Amino acid sequence: MFDLTELERAHAIVGQATPARGWPLLAERLGTQVIVKHENHTPIGAFKVRGGLVYLERLKRERPNTPGIISATRGNHGQSLAFAANRHGVPAVIYVPRGNSVEKNRAMKAFGAELVEHGEDFQAAAEEAQRRAQFTGLHMVPSFHPDLVLGVATYALELFRTAPDLDVLYVPIGQGSGISGCIMARDLLGLKTEIVGVQSTEAPSYALSFAAGKVVTTKTSNTLADGMATRIPDADAFALIRKGAARIVQVSDDEVAAAIRAYWTDTHNLAEGAGAAALAAALQEKTKLSGKRVGLVLSGGNIDFDLFKQWVVA
Repeated sequence: MFDLTELERAHAIVGQATPARGWPLLAERLGTQVIVKHENHTPIGAFKVRGGLVYLERLKRERPNTPGIISATRGNHGQSLAFAANRHGVPAVIYVPRGNSVEKNRAMKAFGAELVEHGEDFQAAAEEAQRRAQFTGLHMVPSFHPDLVLGVATYALELFRTAPDLDVLYVPIGQGSGISGCIMARDLLGLKTEIVGVQSTEAPSYALSFAAGKVVTTKTSNTLADGMATRIPDADAFALIRKGAARIVQVSDDEVAAAIRAYWTDTHNLAEGAGAAALAAALQEKTKLSGKRVGLVLSGGNIDFDLFKQWVVA
């Protein structure tokens, strides 16, 4: 998909690194050494901004007359595209399902995107965005693409250079760009870190696919962790995950809520549902982790206040 030179160039496009920190209270909770990659500290509060910046840089360079971009999202992918499109002066249209995160919607609009609500879930919004792209001439940005993976892989490059001795790294899976980037960066650096994907029990399409050895879809994706609410795996992402991941752990919404509380009490960092999923999985597998050096990707902190009160505080 890309080589180390391309990954280094992408890192220069992305610019400032995010912290990778050990937290003593989290270490006590897990009973082992732990380091957290804080992608909740990016300009949009999530790792996706990296992919958006790299994708738009190439698009603007190679197709400078592109009239605009269009895509679909549950939030962070759309924020990344809105942020990057604004930086490059490219109009952006973002489709979201009805009932999407109010605060993520507001953020996308604030970054300059035209927001359109359509359908009951991500898949319906994505299909409508694709239809509109066909008759408007807007450039359709998919949820999974080599340039998006290249961009988000820069956080893994930072993490692995900070902590090359990680035994295991837990990574949440939505459409698959984050874990794919981690697999690619690990392999390009020649490391042996075990990479474990994390999905919701309410949206386990990649986990089911991993177990079956082929793409498996689900009819629903009713998790409160909207960043993992995927019904249909991307075939290219699945192929990379199947080859490079050790396993995929499923976590319940209750386990995710407990992990959000743990991040807040132990580190005073706010995590959204997908952002806390890695910690939820590590806590589920705590007995397997004794004596290991564990990495956790806190992929984002964009949780609606009302959801935080309903789900986590109650």
